[in-house]
Amino acid sequence: MPAPPVSVRYDATHGETDGMHRATVPARARSGEQRKMDRLAGRVALVTGGGHGIGRATAIRLAREGAAVAIADLEADAAGQVADEISASGGRALALACDVTDTAAVDAAVAATVARFGQLDILANVAGADINEPPFAEQTDDIWHLMHDVNLMSVVRCSRAAIPHLLVSPHGGSVVSVSSVNGLLAIGSYPYSASKAALQNLTMNLAAEYGPRGVRFNVVAPGTVRTRVWEDRPDDLAQMRMLYPLGRVGEPEDIAAAIAFLASDDAAWITGVTLPVDGGLTGSRPVVVVEP
Repeated sequence: MPAPPVSVRYDATHGETDGMHRATVPARARSGEQRKMDRLAGRVALVTGGGHGIGRATAIRLAREGAAVAIADLEADAAGQVADEISASGGRALALACDVTDTAAVDAAVAATVARFGQLDILANVAGADINEPPFAEQTDDIWHLMHDVNLMSVVRCSRAAIPHLLVSPHGGSVVSVSSVNGLLAIGSYPYSASKAALQNLTMNLAAEYGPRGVRFNVVAPGTVRTRVWEDRPDDLAQMRMLYPLGRVGEPEDIAAAIAFLASDDAAWITGVTLPVDGGLTGSRPVVVVEP
């Protein structure tokens, strides 16, 4: 049986909220989400954390580009809703209950995906979380272990289970993991940020090892994205947009578009990279958080 859910809040790059004022997204950014493409036709994708936020947007985007999609989420009902939405639009989808901190559950999700669709070509590691943590000097080992389990070891488990299938993909396998600008800048949240930085290094090493065998590994590093963590903090979210040269925070669809690109043949000569999808934050200024 999967381990009991850990008590965490979704971080800025996971989850989803609705009903708040949104900055205008350029029409050209929306158009790719509105039209059905066949860039991923014939491929099968597994998306972890696919029931909400970036994971949901990713599952829908990959399906619209032609992939059959397995949606794995701790919340089975949420995964089912996304699968139903994809199926209603003419796509192929499978909903799976999966706790990415449980090795047996991850192995079962990968096996179920291959059993249903016959192959696995794309793994999107989206599941992840952060917590409200005390100052660094008061952080326990348990906090550090939890963040690394959820954000780093989850990717280890999923990638390890997927690799045997990705190696025999007729299209060449692709793994895209969601990190954060926290892994690139000094933004605090020490255990979370360290786990995301470690994910980026893990990806580079896996890319070097498996590139000669036809499997690519890449990372997207989102900035602030309009997700469920901001649901009760609309004023804070409005202030966050001032940090970004493009004048707005990200939407889940912004990150999903980058994931779809890296998973596709359009990125066939790209592996081992961390792609910031952050409205220009990392390229414009350092961000330093100093504890009192």
